[in-house]
Amino acid sequence: MPKKKVTVKKSKVSSKKEKPIGKVTHYYGGLGVAIVKFNKAVKKGAKVCFCGGTTDFDQTISSMQYDHKDIASAKKGQEIGIKVKEKVREGDEIYDAE
Repeated sequence: MPKKKVTVKKSKVSSKKEKPIGKVTHYYGGLGVAIVKFNKAVKKGAKVCFCGGTTDFDQTISSMQYDHKDIASAKKGQEIGIKVKEKVREGDEIYDAE
C-alpha cells in the first residue's frame, strides 16, 4: 500500500515559535473588531501577528479600546477591543511580530 504524502503549511511565526502574547476571545464581524485577552502588556503601535487555523496576517495595532474608551496600552490579563484589517476567529493566537 503506498504511503500518503503529507504537506505541512508553515506559518510566518513557526520559524521563531515563541509563546503567544494573547488570544482572541470574540470577534465582531460587522465592526471588524477582535476582543483579545493579552498575557503581557502591549502598547498601541505594536506590530502583532494573528495566527490560527485559517488566519495568518501581521498588523500594527492602531486602535485599542477598553470599556468603549481609547487606551494607549493594555495590561497583562486585560481584555480589550482591537480594530483588525482581516477576519479573525475565537481561539486565534496573537504573537509579537517585531
